[in-house]
Amino acid sequence: MRRSTLVIALFLATAGLSAQHREGRYRLHLDQPRQTIWGLGVEIQSDSIGSANLGLPDKVVAVPHDLTRMERRRFYTDMLRGFRYCRLALGLYLRGLDTEKKHIIERYPGQMRDLKEMMDQSGMESVAAEYWSPAPYWKSNGRYRGGTLRSFDPEFLDELGDALVADLRYLEGHGLEVSMWSLQNEPPVNHDKYSTAEYSGDQYYRTMKAVAPKIRAAFPKVLIHADSHSGQHSDGGKRIRQDPDLLRLVDAWTWHRIGRDSNELIDKAEWFSREAEGKPVFNNEFEYLQGPASDRRFVNTAQSLMNWLVFQSSPTWFWLHALKPTYNAEASGYALGFWRPADDQDFSRWPDLKPGHWTYNTQNWHSLAGFLKYLPWDSVRLHVEEERVRQDNRILAWRTPTGRVALALTNRSGGPFRFHIDLGRDLNLSGFRYTPSEAHVALGMRSGATLAAEMPDLAIEFWVEAPNP
Repeated sequence: MRRSTLVIALFLATAGLSAQHREGRYRLHLDQPRQTIWGLGVEIQSDSIGSANLGLPDKVVAVPHDLTRMERRRFYTDMLRGFRYCRLALGLYLRGLDTEKKHIIERYPGQMRDLKEMMDQSGMESVAAEYWSPAPYWKSNGRYRGGTLRSFDPEFLDELGDALVADLRYLEGHGLEVSMWSLQNEPPVNHDKYSTAEYSGDQYYRTMKAVAPKIRAAFPKVLIHADSHSGQHSDGGKRIRQDPDLLRLVDAWTWHRIGRDSNELIDKAEWFSREAEGKPVFNNEFEYLQGPASDRRFVNTAQSLMNWLVFQSSPTWFWLHALKPTYNAEASGYALGFWRPADDQDFSRWPDLKPGHWTYNTQNWHSLAGFLKYLPWDSVRLHVEEERVRQDNRILAWRTPTGRVALALTNRSGGPFRFHIDLGRDLNLSGFRYTPSEAHVALGMRSGATLAAEMPDLAIEFWVEAPNP
């Protein structure tokens, strides 16, 4: 009898503990603004890459090039609208060459016109230009794939700097506004699967020392960032931090924490922001290298975005690809959607998707769709006090440029979770829920100085202040 009583008591205690873990209390501080959130970024595959990232095929497989006229318009308005920045992969998805192979230009007729159309009709503001490789003239192996620069002598780097300035002038000359620039995507990487250029820490520093002043002189408003891999803790970043003159030219540190669990932004929060020298840090590429999109990853992606904004005070965050081709093996983990190129006749996959048409990769798309809809450019994050930081239940609050308050909430705790939020004053909030399979599900209106939001597992909710009547 005593044993049965003990078992029941332990069960009730455990159940009580579980119940406590299924709710949390939060206080929104409307009077404690944090950083301005510029807006989000995404990359565009405007030229071909082999399936599983193997090779650079000659055939053109690209968006918006491959899409029908109506599908282009839908792509611009239904997916890209809300993004601010287009990450443009120089030497990879823009890889045409002049006769000397010194300068990067369009590879097929109409490529730049397509990009200009996409930017104008989607409402995206500007291009984040970044090299996967400089033009082959400057390379040790004379090609885009693999290798490094063929010289690091001052005279050579001076000439290279002029060429990189000319590449940006080419973009602007075709109507693209350039707002960000980076010398190299993932400088330590060296392989010949697709476009790369390897730099040691010292080589990256010496090249930046020669090139960055030219970029700043030619484009005073362009944000220069380093190093699209490990930020200020990279070998090149450490050297830049020791050079006051060069440090003044670097405006931000950029990181690639590709596919990582969002928990690391909490567990290692101090590490990501340490020694940043007062400059912002942000993630400018996120995707899943291995495996397809999933329900669990749906929440993880949203929490990655939120945790960079909350724990690193990042001003922006970038997903990798908007669309990937239906026959590319990496597409599910990389893309917000898929398009069918004209030469894909395998209708066992997406049987209803016609050539020149696209569809959503819903688990990835639903991770970001609400942020694109409810987090306008230049919103200001608001501080939220948490009774306990829960890795599976995140909260982000902001005030829009028009003064409306909004919140994003997540739940991946394995069961229902209730947020109890002290809003600081009476607010009229409209709720919307996103799950791996549903988007923009209306939850009705809540009014008052508190919000009690009970969420199912694997869900994201947005609570947005309604406009004044």
